[in-house]
Amino acid sequence: MSFNDKVVLVTGGSSGIGAATAIEFAAKGAKVAIVGRNQAKLSEVAKKCNNPLVIIADFEKEDDVKKIVAETVKRFGKLDILVNNAGTVSLGGIKDENAMEVYNKVMTTNLHSVVLLTHLAVPHLTATKGNIVNISSIASTVYTHGFVGFAYGLSKAGLDYFTKSMASELAPAGVRVNSINPGPVRSDIIMKLGVEQKEMDAAWVKLGDTTALKRVSETKEIADLILFLAGDTGKGITGSVIISDNGALVKSIF
Repeated sequence: MSFNDKVVLVTGGSSGIGAATAIEFAAKGAKVAIVGRNQAKLSEVAKKCNNPLVIIADFEKEDDVKKIVAETVKRFGKLDILVNNAGTVSLGGIKDENAMEVYNKVMTTNLHSVVLLTHLAVPHLTATKGNIVNISSIASTVYTHGFVGFAYGLSKAGLDYFTKSMASELAPAGVRVNSINPGPVRSDIIMKLGVEQKEMDAAWVKLGDTTALKRVSETKEIADLILFLAGDTGKGITGSVIISDNGALVKSIF
């Protein structure tokens, strides 16, 4: 599968799924723009791509989000594929004193910024008959028993609805929109939740035990699925919410 001459914009590209996705697209010939807040991590990812555009942006700042598409099109002249991967996780419940602070932070990054970036990208994607892949989560489907706070699942449920509604709205223009909803994926997300490095291995085993297949996914598995959806192999797929969770949602509780 080749992405020669395709321009791909990947948000949250400094680590995890986003980094793996940018690297895979670049390996397949795409011109890649990678977006994130951590310049040092983005620079490491950039070394594994072919002359990518690196954009430093904070998705809590609307002005930062607004510049992303403009800089990508200025550099490459067009946009074929948008991967909305940037996201944040914050623990906390509705009873917590900072509940609304957490809610606003998560919703701004995980949903509002996606809507804004999509709005800005649509004219360019319409011109190329491109497509969008949103990275959601199985947390949109089932409460995760305190592993992530209520705001995270709420933001991802909203993202799933946004995926379906945009697929319907943009289909007449030839633009496809899909979502991938992973279960546990081995990345730095656990560390962001406050788990110490020395506890990581045990944490991954514990997460693997929540799935029917007793494993967690690697980031490349999700990246490969993104490339499948974004390429000609997925040309008949739009409005789909595709789960890749090692059977977490079907694991028997008995």
